Amino acid sequence: MPEVVIASCAAAAGRDEDEPLLRAALTDAGIGSAVADWADPQVDWSRADAVVVRSTWDYAARRDEFLAWARRVEDGALLLNPADVLAWNTDKRYLAGLADAGVPVVPTAWADDGAQLAAALERWPGDVVVKPTVSAGARDTARFGADARREAAALGAAVLASGRAVMVQPYLDRLDADGETGLVYLDGVLSHAFRKGALLAGAALGPGLYAEEEITPRAATAAQRAVGDAVLAAAEERLRRVPLYARVDLVPGADGEPVLLELELTEPSLFLTTDPAAAGRVAAALAARLG
Repeated sequence: MPEVVIASCAAAAGRDEDEPLLRAALTDAGIGSAVADWADPQVDWSRADAVVVRSTWDYAARRDEFLAWARRVEDGALLLNPADVLAWNTDKRYLAGLADAGVPVVPTAWADDGAQLAAALERWPGDVVVKPTVSAGARDTARFGADARREAAALGAAVLASGRAVMVQPYLDRLDADGETGLVYLDGVLSHAFRKGALLAGAALGPGLYAEEEITPRAATAAQRAVGDAVLAAAEERLRRVPLYARVDLVPGADGEPVLLELELTEPSLFLTTDPAAAGRVAAALAARLG
């Protein structure tokens, strides 16, 4: 029986709703599974037929260590998604490359120092969102009104002081009513979609492992599917590979058309609870990779 090790983290134990569904589906597919903390030095990852990165939600504070771990694992086992994908996707500046490739992306200003941060915060007159370029679970992320630029600057300065770059985006008001739409792709094929309620009410999110979210099933529109397909195509061309799993998070732009908020290729929840057949699709995609 092939053995798959699901990479998690100690703080996520018992908190990943996808995990029991995925493990049951793997069993049904004749694939054994285990769960291990990516940072546990006692784990021999080379004994696995495949290591699947799932709930490694604490990586952001030690990204270099996480990527070094991924490269070591890849030397002895099939790692999904692979280390080069994780390296590209764990810094949100990948969005700039996707925008250059013609993908509709939420407008973004980038800041590596205080002067760039000040300019970024003045780029849009209304509410803005400030967040690090390296983050997971929406930590250190907040929405600020036009009268709270000092507070926005303080959060940005704290992020810069932590050694991370800052990204500033206009808050898209349609998000409050419509929410986000997540499209989950398995081996480049759309599996299912879900709705995520608006998250940012003003206070910075953190320092918890992740922000609690309101998740419900949703049918993707033709326009959302077209953008999702374009995002995947651009990423696959850049990475020269098809990821095992991908989550495309879309929000309505100022004109109501879908734009990319994030492309999650590292440790996204796939919200398998929103589609009864989704876990089986993940298991089937993984079985195909195992050959």
